[in-house]
Amino acid sequence: MKTRHVTLCPQASLSLRLFAGLIEEGRLRKGWTRDELAERVGVGVVTIRQVAKGSPRVAIGTYFEAAALVGVSLFTDSVDTLRREHATQLERLTLLPKRVNRQQQEPIDDDF
Repeated sequence: MKTRHVTLCPQASLSLRLFAGLIEEGRLRKGWTRDELAERVGVGVVTIRQVAKGSPRVAIGTYFEAAALVGVSLFTDSVDTLRREHATQLERLTLLPKRVNRQQQEPIDDDF
C-alpha cells in the first residue's frame, strides 16, 4: 500500500500538534493506556500513536472521537449548543450560492 504524504501549512500543522497534545494529556489524566483509548475509539493502537504525534493522515473523525472520550472540549461540551450552532450554520449555508461560478474574463483589447 502506497503511503500518502500530506503537507500542511505551518498554522494547520501546529494546530494539529496542539490538538494531539491535548488528546494525549487527556488520555494520561484519565489513566488510560494507548491500547485502552484505541479500543474505546474503535481503532488500532498504531492509529492512536499517530494521533499522539499529530499525523495529518489520521481521519479527523478519529481525532474528534478520541478528544471527546478524554474530555477535550470540541467547540463546547453542550450537545444542545452544538445542535443550535449546527442549525445556524446550515441556515447561513442556505443563503449562499450552491456553487461558485467564476466569471469569464474577456480578453483585454490591447490592439491600439
